[in-house]
Amino acid sequence: MSSNLSFFLFAAFCFFHRSAFAAQKSYVVYLGGHTNIPETLSDSTDEQIRESHFELLGSYLQSKEKARDAIFYSYTRYINGFAAILDEEVALEISKQPGVVSVFENRGHKLHTTRSWEFLGLEKNGVVLKQSLWEKAKFGKGVIIANLDTGVWPESQSFSDEGMGPIPSKWKGECQNDSEQKFSCNRKLIGARYFNKGYSSWVGPMNSTFNSPRDLEGHGTHTLSTAGGSFVPGASILGFGNGTAKGGSPGAHVAAYKVCWPPIYGAECFDSDILAGFEAAIRDGVDVLSVSLGGAPTDYFNDGISIGAFHAINNGIVVVASAGNSGPTAGSASNLSPWLLTVGASTIDREFPSYAIFGKERLKGESLSAHSLPKNKLYPLILSREAAKANDSLFDANLCEVGSLDENKVRGKIVVCIRGENARVEKGFAVKLAGGVGMILANDITTGDETIADAHFLPATHITYSDGLKLLSYLKLSRSPKATISRPITALGTKPAPIMAAFSSRGPNTVDPEILKPDITAPGVSVIASFTEATSPSDLDYDKRRFPFNSESGTSMSCPHIAGVVGLLKAAHPEWSPAAIKSAILTTARVRDNTFQPIKNSSLGKANYFSYGSGHVRPNRAVVPGLVYDLSATDYLNFLCAKGYNSSLISMFKSYTCPSKVLALVDLNYPSITVPNLGDSITVTRKVTNVGGPGTYVARVRNPSGITVAVEPKSLSFGKIGEEKTFQVTLATNNGHVAKEYVFGSLIWSDGKHYVRSPITVKSKGF
Repeated sequence: MSSNLSFFLFAAFCFFHRSAFAAQKSYVVYLGGHTNIPETLSDSTDEQIRESHFELLGSYLQSKEKARDAIFYSYTRYINGFAAILDEEVALEISKQPGVVSVFENRGHKLHTTRSWEFLGLEKNGVVLKQSLWEKAKFGKGVIIANLDTGVWPESQSFSDEGMGPIPSKWKGECQNDSEQKFSCNRKLIGARYFNKGYSSWVGPMNSTFNSPRDLEGHGTHTLSTAGGSFVPGASILGFGNGTAKGGSPGAHVAAYKVCWPPIYGAECFDSDILAGFEAAIRDGVDVLSVSLGGAPTDYFNDGISIGAFHAINNGIVVVASAGNSGPTAGSASNLSPWLLTVGASTIDREFPSYAIFGKERLKGESLSAHSLPKNKLYPLILSREAAKANDSLFDANLCEVGSLDENKVRGKIVVCIRGENARVEKGFAVKLAGGVGMILANDITTGDETIADAHFLPATHITYSDGLKLLSYLKLSRSPKATISRPITALGTKPAPIMAAFSSRGPNTVDPEILKPDITAPGVSVIASFTEATSPSDLDYDKRRFPFNSESGTSMSCPHIAGVVGLLKAAHPEWSPAAIKSAILTTARVRDNTFQPIKNSSLGKANYFSYGSGHVRPNRAVVPGLVYDLSATDYLNFLCAKGYNSSLISMFKSYTCPSKVLALVDLNYPSITVPNLGDSITVTRKVTNVGGPGTYVARVRNPSGITVAVEPKSLSFGKIGEEKTFQVTLATNNGHVAKEYVFGSLIWSDGKHYVRSPITVKSKGF
């Protein structure tokens, strides 16, 4: 029995299991932090806190023993709280208890790869570091990068420990292989753990195959190797993109925390498991966490990623998260907490062109298909919806769903399929199954001019929406349409690049519009990195291929690019705070492509800050940013006070009282300025810290349309590293101008050597 079919039967059982206990659900009871724990944590303090959780829940269940049975996680070291199976009424009562920050359902999150719906290289992925800066950053040597994901394939060459130094003495993690003795770690992959109790609370009892950190899906291996994989010469996918693969910090040690599992009810990664992963990562000594998953935006303390990241940041860990794949819809971005570094996705200057040739047209698409058609031969061409089976859905046939195409109409022909709904590679399989010889995959209007290279089952190419219109016109006007598809090649130096991916989720921030999200963009389209050999590149049951490397797309792929850059900065500047590292990455980003024009969206219109945040990452500049906008744990607590959280609630994190003068949300010392409700004028305050030596920085402003921006003082002089300076920025409307839509500008501080740029985003009040 295939693994996918086994899981289908398993999921069917789980549906009935879950329905049988619909009155009870799993919840997270979040109690904040630990304010009175000694500096040296111990097993005895863990047990004391665990007992306090039993007592708290026992007071509602009238039995401490019932509480022991109900609680499946106690968070006892850095996060304070527990996860338990509860009646909804009990959960509601606990939420009213003094000292309880929040009680929320153990909801599921999704991985942010585009594979299901529908490496940071040297020259290949559009993010190139100068060798001298690589050396200054020590290739991330001594840094520990981890991910919360689907696990890891330890046999991958990207996790070879050849040439690696000893495991850092601060590391307290483990290589959890209690159910699989073949799973092992080394000096590169120094730890791997799994957390599935939250998932189990939804699906019921699971067999022993779930008790392993091994990656059976591919996502975790891909993202971890992108962030910190070792040098692997001769890496490719079916011979395409051949070169030396490496992660952003190839000298770093890596660890995997498996918190995501086969989808159930559309979710893969549950809050309670995510929190357990964060708790373990903090305890183990991780420096950087890459989190390529997310869910719908919600209150920060009703979200496992936001809570876990809050505690990680307070312990010096930089947390990088993906913005999501729900673009190009406005306001679709997730992972919106100001303490997260949230990443959008864009293309790189490498592509895999494969041409659709018909009539007088030669339309460039992309593909990683190893199959090719004979040269100088044309094949009949048919639109998939015209090849629908009798009495079958035209909608399904239009999308080339498996089983929707009539073999008598398709056999021997090239079929034109429309992108959307089902996986791109699956469409080609549907064509092949019906006897087709090739597929041309055309974008719909929402996916615009973004194309993605996939390892198709037959000769195939993926073309843009605008080129798709040309193809459809040819099909409509030609009596006997014919075409062919050229074999793909690897092409470098693509222009323009980067272009924002259509799927990349957009701002504005729907929780706190004063905080610009996403923060940054990085390569996230057709990224080649290591992969599991437990499943196929498409993850489809009938695909028997196994690749050591795979091409994937999504903000899941861009997120670990930034995590890799963070690893370099951690190695080069170990004294920098997470906020300082974030600022260095954001303020040095670029907003122009490799043709020196503004970065475009997938329809080749001008993109904006809600697409790419501060811009496309430039690691060379980030190592030497000049100035940074720093933030401490207290600054984030002040931000929470400004949001309306009271002192008694915030005191659950540390001994703290909200200031008498509450901070305005726009005054959080963020590396961008966003004013969503501008009246006549507003003044915001920022503070920069010098990290680049003595010098004088002068302000330069690009005004948003209809808005005047004034900076005071207009110059800042620094005599030493670590010196801080405060300035104010006043935004005012020009002669009563009303900005009904967001308008965009920028502020740059420069000493002639460093350019510290902050996006300015403004909209008038009432719109």
